[in-house]
Amino acid sequence: MDTRRDPTDLVAVDIGGTHARFALATIADDGTITLGEPATLHTKDHGSFQLAWQAFRDMNGGTLPDAVAMSVAGPVGGDVIKFTNNPWILRPARIEEMLGPRRQTIVNDFAAVAHAVARADAGEFLHLAGPEDAPLPEVGTISVIGPGTGLGVAYLRRDAATYHVQATEGGHIDYAPLDLIEDAILARLRKRHNRVSVERVVSGPAIVDIYQALAAMEHKAVHDKTDVEIWTAAASGEDSLAVAAVDRFCLALGAAAGDYALAHGAGGVVIAGGLGYRIRDTIQSSGFAERFRAKGRFAGLMATLPVKLITHPQPGLFGAAAAFAREHLQ
Repeated sequence: MDTRRDPTDLVAVDIGGTHARFALATIADDGTITLGEPATLHTKDHGSFQLAWQAFRDMNGGTLPDAVAMSVAGPVGGDVIKFTNNPWILRPARIEEMLGPRRQTIVNDFAAVAHAVARADAGEFLHLAGPEDAPLPEVGTISVIGPGTGLGVAYLRRDAATYHVQATEGGHIDYAPLDLIEDAILARLRKRHNRVSVERVVSGPAIVDIYQALAAMEHKAVHDKTDVEIWTAAASGEDSLAVAAVDRFCLALGAAAGDYALAHGAGGVVIAGGLGYRIRDTIQSSGFAERFRAKGRFAGLMATLPVKLITHPQPGLFGAAAAFAREHLQ
């Protein structure tokens, strides 16, 4: 009996705090996922997800496939999904009625990235720390971490036959400073927040508070800069304070990545997201690796763990499609 099936066409969507990315995708009979050219929409430019969907539909001649795979920045599973860092809401039970797709998969954004990590080729990972020649484990747990508008955290566990993904809200655990400079950053944040989570320090917008805290320590009066301006100034090297802020960010990212690896019992760690990719050279030359290993009695164990950066250009879209395939096509 011929068990082959026709390719499945769907819309892959990756919704973060700042951007919503859409792409047409095809899942072949052998499970291979092909993504079309992604369209990136600014969430602030659209009053709801439905309006953003209609804009993407118009870009594609007014029709879309009747299946959708969505990666969303926030907890999933309830009747109403509220995004962590943008004002949109989503009601899964009304997707067919409002948008048209008869089949849907909705996963947390970093669960989607974990699916992408599980499916990505070995050549789509860049070494950051740990043994240079050590691959990610084929059996065991891999922590997946990504600073962006917030801080995404998930993990996947591989066994001999398959893999399992677990979304978390790990970016919201308490932040722990490790030196006097980070004490000063924490003190600044506590003036505005009763509780300071890791993503207040390890995320794209957090660079502003790091920058301002360093300026205060140096007794420098600085003009207010946006996070984008600080990241840009650091990349160009034109602002030494911005360069120092990014280096401090990398230290905090290394410490956090090590904490998650310990908590997950991980045999490897993957850093994901566009921000990590943009500063990959700085991560490699900073104290990231030293901070990752600096876990007291477990420093020896931490030194054995490979830390990689996933370089797939759209892990959220790719991972959403992979999650759809596991739910509907296996």
